[in-house]
Amino acid sequence: MAKILSISERAYHGTIEEQDDTIIWMTHILKNGGADISLLLRGNAVNYTVRGQDAGGLSFGGEKMEVGPQIDRDIAEIIKAGVPTYAVREDLDDRGIQEGEIAQGVRLVSRKEVADLYDSHDAIWHW
Repeated sequence: MAKILSISERAYHGTIEEQDDTIIWMTHILKNGGADISLLLRGNAVNYTVRGQDAGGLSFGGEKMEVGPQIDRDIAEIIKAGVPTYAVREDLDDRGIQEGEIAQGVRLVSRKEVADLYDSHDAIWHW
């Protein structure tokens, strides 16, 4: 079985109706289906790792979202499901996110280590 690295770089790269990130959801579903899959969060997607986010009050035009996204919960659940989940340390630093703020179980990698992460997988899916 091919070892897959799913990379999410753009935060909230999904549909509003899903109320979560489609890539995170799909990665979780594939893991549940037996895929050997890992997740790398880089760029703005490292914001997903921050615990305790509250998207309450989110609205688009005059339409208020009744159930806001809970991406931090989704990250915790994907880790719990056994998906190795990585975040690029420098991308966290660039956004002022401290290591103590992120979900437990997220593995930090440097930008230099990303190439090694690529090499350790058979397929790279970059969204």
